[in-house]
Amino acid sequence: MMGKKPRKEVEEDDSVKEQPQTEFIEQVIRVSRVAKVVKGGKRFSFSALVVVGDGKGSIGAAIGKAGETVDAIRKATEKAKKSMFKVPVVETTVPHEVLGRADAARVLLKPASRGTGIVAGGPVRAVLESAGYSNVLTKSLGSNTSVNVIWATLNGLRQLKTREEILQIRGLNSPTKKTRTKDE
Repeated sequence: MMGKKPRKEVEEDDSVKEQPQTEFIEQVIRVSRVAKVVKGGKRFSFSALVVVGDGKGSIGAAIGKAGETVDAIRKATEKAKKSMFKVPVVETTVPHEVLGRADAARVLLKPASRGTGIVAGGPVRAVLESAGYSNVLTKSLGSNTSVNVIWATLNGLRQLKTREEILQIRGLNSPTKKTRTKDE
């Protein structure tokens, strides 16, 4: 009897172990069985497409391949976490309209007013929810292959810039540059 922990401590330990898993929003978009043709026939494995975000402006996506579904999802999740990047979230929406492209897929992202929600199809919705957006209008143009649609959405999100970033690029908000007035 001495070797066992009291029940209360075990429950606390379990809750501590679960916390690191909930810091990211992980969504499995697609798991497909793929085949490699070899001399003796076909070798089957699994390919998983996963989107990972923190719900606060960071997003990443990746594909993982393995002999088992669980391993493919784990590989894709680890790879997606490594490829995460920051996106600007301005009052729960995107700062401006943008068109993301990847191969034959194009995804249009537009800002929306509060209460609109995410108007998007499956793969695009998963990316935007994981990134932390809650009001965005989207339209998927061209190819509807989930892999290409996700890459197009990520391409669009990479193009987004906040108002401050655009002003800084144009040199309008820079303290070193003097703006001309009408009298000069």
